[in-house]
Formats: sequence, structure tokens, C-alpha cells
Amino acid sequence: MKRCISSSRRLATAFVALAATMATGSVLAQTVDQVLQADQRRLNLAQQSQERINNIVEGTRSLEDQYRAINKEIDGLKVYNRLMRAQVEGQQATLDDISLSMDQVDVINRQIFPLMERMIDGLEQSIAHDIPFLMAERTERIESLKGIMERSDVTVAEKFRKVMEAYQIENDYGSSSEHYEESLKIDGATRAFNMLRIGRMGLYFQSDDTKITGRWDNANREWVIDNSARNEVRKGLRMARQLIAPELIVIPVPAAEAS
Repeated sequence: MKRCISSSRRLATAFVALAATMATGSVLAQTVDQVLQADQRRLNLAQQSQERINNIVEGTRSLEDQYRAINKEIDGLKVYNRLMRAQVEGQQATLDDISLSMDQVDVINRQIFPLMERMIDGLEQSIAHDIPFLMAERTERIESLKGIMERSDVTVAEKFRKVMEAYQIENDYGSSSEHYEESLKIDGATRAFNMLRIGRMGLYFQSDDTKITGRWDNANREWVIDNSARNEVRKGLRMARQLIAPELIVIPVPAAEAS
């Protein structure tokens, strides 16, 4: 009987121990789950915090990039402004030079117009006192110059160029020879003559049909017949026409006059 009671007690004790163990395991399981859930929550919070940090870092990086881009643009604008300032200063200097040049041009214009008029008058007088070759052409040139001087649509530079061109043409006559035909009134009769000009030294005429030969007497301002130089004048005409090679000719020329 005692042995049976003892066995019952051991069995009860084992049952209690098993029950306690099971209860402890259940509590332990609940605690582990709670710990795991807490860890998961901390992990989620950590991930959210990291995402916020990443967003802040990205935002900061974007602001930094924008800041650098703005600074770069500002530096570019500074360079551009410096170049524009230099350009404006250069343009202002150019405008000042132009203004000064315009003032000088006005002064020059006031001085050059009387000069050109005196030059034209001097050229006209020179032609009037020169040997009378190509008088229609030379007189027309003078009249053209006078007309140009009165035109407002012709620049001062062009007017001056025309005057200098006329002077150059007259100057070239002194170192050239030519032949042309002209009608002259000799001994009361008007005839066509072959004209020979040798520089400004002499002007000669000769008729093919009448064999009349003569020259211009600039001292007396008249045409005179001088058949003594007939052959030489004929030779000069042939040379001027390039029918024969140039050679020496002997013809009367007026004596040099004191200027």
C-alpha cells in the first residue's frame, strides 16, 4: 500500500513538472515571438529612417549640384559682363572717334570746296592759254566738273577725284603725241586738216588735198601757214598713226616762255 502511494506521488510530481515545463515553454514561445516582432518593428523603423536619411542626402546632393550650377552660371555671367563692358567701352571710343572725324570732315569740307573751285578755275585758264588741241573735249570736261560741284548726290571724295582725274589727263598731254582731224579756217576758208600734236610744244596741221602745212602760233594766238616743215609734219603724222617706226623729226617749235 505504501509503495502504491509513493508511486502515485512520483507520478503527480512528474505531471506537475511536465505541466510547469509546458507552461514555461509556452511563455518562452510567446516571449520569442514578441522579441522577433519587436526586432521586425525596429528593422522597419530602421529602414524607414534610412530611407528618410537617403532622401535627405539626395535632396542635399541635389541642392549642392544646383548651388554649383548656379555658381558656374554666375561665373559665366561675370565673364560675359566683363566682355560686354569692354565691348561697350570700345564702341564708345569708336563713337567718339567718329564724332571727332565728323567734326574734322566738316572743317575739311569747308576748306576743300574753295580749293576745288580754285583748281577748276586754274585748269580752265590753263586750257584757255594752252595750244588749242581737242578744245571741245577739254572744255566739256571743265563744264562737267562745274556741274558736279553743284550736285548734292555726289560725295566730296568723288568730286575731288574727278578734279584730280582732269588734272592727270591734262598732265599726260605734255608727254604724249597724237593725231586727229579738225576743221580750221585758214585764209578765210574752212577746211578739214590732219592735226599733229607733239606734247605741248607744238600743234601742226596739214591738208591732204591742198598740201597746205602750218602750225599754231601761241604767242599771237593764231594759225600760220609754214610749208617749210611739210615733209617733217607728214612724217610725224605717219609716226603718230603708227605707220612707220619712231624717228627724229625737225619741225619749228615756239621758244620757251618765262612762267
